[in-house]
Amino acid sequence: MRYIVAKSDHAEAIHYVLQTTIRSVYPKYYPAEVVEFFCSLHCIEHVWEGVASGHMGVLLGDNGEVVGTGCYDGNHITGVYVLPAWQGRGCGTQIIEQLEKLIEANHDTVCLEASLPAACLYEHRGYRTVGHGVIDLEGGVKLVYEKMERQLK
Repeated sequence: MRYIVAKSDHAEAIHYVLQTTIRSVYPKYYPAEVVEFFCSLHCIEHVWEGVASGHMGVLLGDNGEVVGTGCYDGNHITGVYVLPAWQGRGCGTQIIEQLEKLIEANHDTVCLEASLPAACLYEHRGYRTVGHGVIDLEGGVKLVYEKMERQLK
């Protein structure tokens, strides 16, 4: 597997990874309103913006298929997603390591907002919770997430 900077021809595959992962994994942790919030947040327009920024990458499987994606902005990891069939194989760790290397070139710390399914992965990588965020969604549903950071240098 290898991680490369995403190109415009990866956009549809990235969108597929995002939507498939969210719809497969998040219902185990969150109510439907939160799942829909994440799906709408990670729309194809969001993918195009990430690709255009040059800060979005893809993890390619052995046959060149997109199996995961990651993105950052400054010292902030804005997303790491791996197709469910590829989870548990070190793909998320590989993406995070690549993002951290890119961020470390200009920053001493890295920060992120972790969803419930990802918080343990980040803790195992040395991230610590520095706060919590809350987003009020429709129907009185609240999305609570971890604000995490890690010292790089």
